[in-house]
Parts: sequence; structure tokens; C-alpha cells
Amino acid sequence: MTQQVHVLRQSERLRLVLPARCRTRSGFLDRVMITDISTHGCRIESRALSVLEGDLVVVRPEGIEGLCGVVRWTDRHAAGIAFEQPLYLPVVDHLHRTHLTFAAGNDPRGAAILRRAA
Repeated sequence: MTQQVHVLRQSERLRLVLPARCRTRSGFLDRVMITDISTHGCRIESRALSVLEGDLVVVRPEGIEGLCGVVRWTDRHAAGIAFEQPLYLPVVDHLHRTHLTFAAGNDPRGAAILRRAA
């Protein structure tokens, strides 16, 4: 059973579509899409998501080092990750600007197509 917990965010989440890999402590590897990001965490999505609330993970977006974190919530094909160490704000802004164009504007079907391709 999945459960989504709504929590007060420490920082604003920015929409984007950024391919990444998510590795669990047990070594299982998922190809995911990061669909929003902030200095304190991100949302990942995948049709074959295999993480559970409380799992320790390393999310590795294309082009940057892996980000260690913990799964705070899951909801079917999505999960919220809280980073162990906050990201530097200019890095978050750069990722957002660089990968926002792949989000296909405000049309959610564009992002869904990219998620299926992951």
C-alpha cells in the first residue's frame, strides 16, 4: 500500500523533466524522471518504481553527482525524496532552466511521453 504524506516544504519545488537513475541501498537501480526539484528534495517518477517509504537512495541526475536521500512518500509511480544535504540554489536553478524545455510546456502529456520512454 502506498501513502502520500503532505508536509510543509522547506523550499519551493521547481518543475522540470530530468532523466536520472535511482539506486537503493540494496543495489536495485531504477531509471526515473525527476519531475520537480528544490534545494531540499525532489519528486521522481517511473512506471517501474521500486522504492518504499524510508528507503535510503542515491538519485543521480544526468550531468551531476549522485544525491543521497531518503524516500519520504510514495504514490503508485511517484516518490518524494528528501536530500541528506541541501543542494546549492544556483545548481537547482541551472537544472530547472536547462531541463524545463523538455517538459513540453504546460501540456502534461509531453512529460508523460518522456516518462514512458525512460
